[in-house]
Amino acid sequence: MNVTAKIAAALAASLLFSLPAAAQQKPYEPQVGQAGKDVIWVPTPDEVVDRMLRMAQVGPNDLVFDLGAGDGKIAIAAAKKFGARSVGIEYNPDMAKFAQGNAEKAGVAGRARIVNGDIFATDFSQATVITMYLLPQLNMKLRPQILSMRPGTRVVSHSFTMEDWEPDETSSLEGHRAYFWMVPANVNGGWALETGSDKAELAFEQRFQKIEGAIGLGQTLGGLRSARLSGANISFSYVGNDGVLRNYTGRVADGRMEGTFHADNGTEGRWIATKK
Repeated sequence: MNVTAKIAAALAASLLFSLPAAAQQKPYEPQVGQAGKDVIWVPTPDEVVDRMLRMAQVGPNDLVFDLGAGDGKIAIAAAKKFGARSVGIEYNPDMAKFAQGNAEKAGVAGRARIVNGDIFATDFSQATVITMYLLPQLNMKLRPQILSMRPGTRVVSHSFTMEDWEPDETSSLEGHRAYFWMVPANVNGGWALETGSDKAELAFEQRFQKIEGAIGLGQTLGGLRSARLSGANISFSYVGNDGVLRNYTGRVADGRMEGTFHADNGTEGRWIATKK
């Protein structure tokens, strides 16, 4: 190699190594099916994302946490289309950075952010809505934590259930399914009921959002009718020893229930019950 050729080669090498790293490497692009910590990445179709967020009735007052955020599309849609604040938790740092870039491109970086973290080690207790597209065993691993959250927290899962915790709603869309739950209050056990000057004993048996109950009516243990629990909202009815049907509606919070009742004979009023 002559001197001129050597000089040209040296200059070329110098230019190559002086280029910024970003120019030498291709921008990160996620690949469908790429391995993650516990799952492979498969994006949720846009129409399913929309249905999931509508099932949860997401709005501007919500804080949505997407567990396993991938490219950020659910967190972005929650912010851009429904006006919510949202946080996506993504284990892969490259994917998290890519997803945050997508939020910035969508113009919602002020309301949606994607953080690099482990869904089993990140605090999402302040969420009003949780979305996820995980495997069944991961749903079940998360279930105790979700059930301990504030009653009324809304949960939507793409494709996979939580076994014997039956969903409150199932939607089907173009070969996909989405499941919706509302975290129920804990009403299991005995309660002391007061309706004006009248007192009685209530007892509930609970399995997730499904409840059955009874009420002490003197020497009689009467069954509750139409007992329903939806988040923190509770309703039930019973027929007293006078043959009158009484209908109760109320809310549960911190070991206390309270609400209103009305009876078939026209009487109505307020009631409270405290956990025994």
